[in-house]
Amino acid sequence: MTDDNDAALVAWFKDLGREDTDRVGGKNSSLGEMIKALRDRGIAVPEGFATTATAYWSFIEANELQDRIAEQIGKLKGDRSNLRTVGDAIRKLILKGEMPAALVEEIRRCYAEMGQHAGEEDLSVAVRSSATAEDLPEASFAGQLESFLNVQGADKLLEICKRCFASLFTDRAIAYREDRGFDHLKIALSVGVQRMVRADTAGAGVMFSIDTETGFPRTVLINGNWGLGETVVQGTADPDEYHVFKPLLGNPELRPIIEKRLGSKEQKMVYAAKGSSELAKTSDEERGSFVLADDEVLTLARWACEIEDHYGQPMDIEWAKDGETGGLFIVQARPETVQARRGGGSIETYHVSGTGERLLTGTSIGDAAAAGEAHVIKSPKEGDRFPEGGILVTGQTDPDWVPLMKRAAAIVTDHGGRTSHAAIVSRELGLPAVIGTGKATSTLKDKQEITVSCTEGDEGHIYAGIAEIEVEEVDLSDIPDTDTKIMLNIGNPSAAFSWWRLPSDGVGLARLEFLINNAIKVHPMALAHFDKVEDKDARKEIEALTRGYPSKPEYFIDKLARGIARVAAAHHPNPVIVRLSDFKTNEYADLVGGRQFEPEEENPMLGWRGASRYYDEDYRDGFALECAAIRKAREEIGLENVIVMVPFCRTVGEADHVLQVMSDNGLIRGRAGLQIYVMAEIPSNVILADAFAERFDGFSIGSNDLTQLVLGVDRDSDKLKALFDERDPAVKRMIARLIEEAHRHDTKVGLCGQVPSDHPDFAHFLVEAGIDSISVTPDSFLKVKTEVAAAEARRRG
Repeated sequence: MTDDNDAALVAWFKDLGREDTDRVGGKNSSLGEMIKALRDRGIAVPEGFATTATAYWSFIEANELQDRIAEQIGKLKGDRSNLRTVGDAIRKLILKGEMPAALVEEIRRCYAEMGQHAGEEDLSVAVRSSATAEDLPEASFAGQLESFLNVQGADKLLEICKRCFASLFTDRAIAYREDRGFDHLKIALSVGVQRMVRADTAGAGVMFSIDTETGFPRTVLINGNWGLGETVVQGTADPDEYHVFKPLLGNPELRPIIEKRLGSKEQKMVYAAKGSSELAKTSDEERGSFVLADDEVLTLARWACEIEDHYGQPMDIEWAKDGETGGLFIVQARPETVQARRGGGSIETYHVSGTGERLLTGTSIGDAAAAGEAHVIKSPKEGDRFPEGGILVTGQTDPDWVPLMKRAAAIVTDHGGRTSHAAIVSRELGLPAVIGTGKATSTLKDKQEITVSCTEGDEGHIYAGIAEIEVEEVDLSDIPDTDTKIMLNIGNPSAAFSWWRLPSDGVGLARLEFLINNAIKVHPMALAHFDKVEDKDARKEIEALTRGYPSKPEYFIDKLARGIARVAAAHHPNPVIVRLSDFKTNEYADLVGGRQFEPEEENPMLGWRGASRYYDEDYRDGFALECAAIRKAREEIGLENVIVMVPFCRTVGEADHVLQVMSDNGLIRGRAGLQIYVMAEIPSNVILADAFAERFDGFSIGSNDLTQLVLGVDRDSDKLKALFDERDPAVKRMIARLIEEAHRHDTKVGLCGQVPSDHPDFAHFLVEAGIDSISVTPDSFLKVKTEVAAAEARRRG
């Protein structure tokens, strides 16, 4: 066999490379490329062989199928109403054909050699179809052709090879080529035969070397489920999800996993009878455990970076873990085709307002929104009743759903994760989708008016009724340079990647209480002292939330650390100022298990909040968890651009108490470059600015609380709202005095608040006063940046 000869019927993967796409298609040439070029870098790819385009054409010619296929294609109507009939006729022609003797001999011989090498007579193999126009950057679509797992025996393999040939003419593949203008009779099919990785007894999944939703290029996204990887690709399971920060992977002392989410993983695909696979329910232990250990996550992420570097573009990669050997393998790699083609010169922002009741939550795909009528469709065969512009609601999708998906304004599914078929196709079509809601098909009714919102980070929401949706395009080339640093306020870490394209100077305010409330949900003291929690319902809920973690405190530390790290990674190496928790007692009480640990206060706004909690015996153990999370984000994950900020620090003595407690918990100012800021939101912070400046590296003005306490006005009072004004001369004088005094002590000052966004004259005042930075919400960034540039020009001029 001469694999480099165009007349060869088969070729070993090890003898193939990227230049062989015309011979063996995108999938198989890529497998060969990785084996040949990346094996020496430690990347494991299972061995195998591929039939060539020559083999396919020999089959077509031996059975005189060219003209008969052309005849059937000629019958295809313009509206494709007879697509199913045409496709079925062509597939039957191919399946009735006989494999040429020479091709049969080559396939049997190569399969036998694989078995001898592995020491197994009837070696289990994966058989995949690879078309000569598939997996190209300009022509890639999820799942057009067929794959078969756990194929055993030469006779079965030959039968499956013919079924792969027939899959070149699935209805969806015919429609796809029609849409793209490909000539059906000039595309060949290569069959890839690859040793099966025993993922049925371990796990498998998909990873991308780019964030699939935002295009953030410095993260690897990994999804995994127990069993064979088809459940992740097809979206039949809610997989585990991991994000790894690429720039820190080169440091072996760091573990830059910036997100870990435990999926429900309710079912897995395993070996069944000889030559088949089946779905099975996962055990309670499997559902409560991560598929991958942290070291395995990091190994896969490094491989993704190596593959991306070799190919010179973002990649979509399938991986599998062998349950018998514990080894990790790459089983497919293809170019990522959505974010890689997306322009970076502007960003679109969607604003959703006037929403009704929240009906469902799932994984958010894209960053857009759509409203309209829901249509619950159980099968693609019901496609005739799905209207153009409707919202498609179904259990899960596969390639047969694509014609319906193209007509949809948005997509909602019961099952699936970020790398499922529904997610991939929704991205390619530019549609907002909420995947894995669990019960969309039973909750939503036909023709019910709903709004699908993917504008709120990783979680997508379905709201009742038609909300108002505004779209704004921000041209990044229009953003001026400024000497004053313009930073972002980030409330939701899951949305942090959404704004990576904005030329901000970092994050001026990341609130821990948002993370605790939304990602952790449990009162810190209820985790630190779970044995003392008396509420039985709370105990049950805490047990459910913390499954998969070795201890209750570790759940808090890990979740909080990775939330902090995600925000810090999105803006690395620019500074990210993380404010320690500033719940009021009534807000803390609303956390799971919280009422037992919180007093009732007449005025929580002026009560036990901020710094006063951290050194108090009744909360000190909870604060220790916050400190441990910050240490993990900075020291273990490696995001040293995290700056810590202390809120509502009333006195200099209190500052000393807090700094001591932080030091006791390993957060020592100056060590490993750690900076500690203080909020300036109490008049005492301004009056004693010199003393506070000796203890902290910077001030961040909280204009809401400062206004409240300078003017003596409850900021939440409707009756007094006319008196509440951050632009009052008394407030402005306090701010100007703080900036002057802080600068006298070489201490930086920023402001985080809405007022510069709402009132351009206030932004001008801050520039005149010499503020170092202004932190705003992302949707206000361009407006404030422009006003600051104008103020600086006027000041110079």
